[in-house]
Amino acid sequence: MTEQLEPMPTDWQRALAVVAHPDDLEYGCAAAVAGWTDAGREVTYLLASRGEAGIDTVAPQECAPLREREQRASAAAVGVSAVEFLDHRDGVIEYGTALRRDIAAAIRRHRPELVITLNHRDTWGGVAWNTPDHRAVGRAVLDAAGDAGNRWIFPELGLEPWDGVRWVAVAGTDRPTHAVDATPGFERAVRSLLAHRTYIEVLTDEDPEAYCRTFLTGATGSAAERFGGRPAVAFEVFPR
Repeated sequence: MTEQLEPMPTDWQRALAVVAHPDDLEYGCAAAVAGWTDAGREVTYLLASRGEAGIDTVAPQECAPLREREQRASAAAVGVSAVEFLDHRDGVIEYGTALRRDIAAAIRRHRPELVITLNHRDTWGGVAWNTPDHRAVGRAVLDAAGDAGNRWIFPELGLEPWDGVRWVAVAGTDRPTHAVDATPGFERAVRSLLAHRTYIEVLTDEDPEAYCRTFLTGATGSAAERFGGRPAVAFEVFPR
């Protein structure tokens, strides 16, 4: 018998989603975000880079503002208005104290109970190698959730510590523990991913909307067997 995924906690009001690039959340968990914002919860996006190295045919100085615009439109599609960028260099984001400090600062400013990130492990399910940026940011998020609550770590930020993070939820994991029903937010998740049209048109010759719908149908459907047959966004949840 397949072990069932637990429903994600709902007794929270503020979440901070921290990923490496524009589009990471849209491939990972936008349907869940749409459901959360519908319920009146506050979700803020924090991007470590502007994705400026993501399109081979567009120079970084032109790509960065383009991808920022697409990310803001993408976030708006699922009810997120607060989108921030850290300006670490796309493709060469380094795990270390500088990245931890930037993320801890955001946690102290936004004071979330839930922090969300993307797969921090070496591979995607042991099949494909994960990128250095994803690994660096995911690990830094898990560490910064603790850093933010310790007043003696990064005191130079001049921000009050925040020890109120109760969970860090990792999307795109091969070890999920919890899930969110994707059905209510699915159509907005398609629009949210489709907002990255410039990026998607370089990835595939398929019609962009068909590509987005097919990808998200497969991603949310893969968790259904472990979530009562319902399409779902799965997370690996680390309680704090």
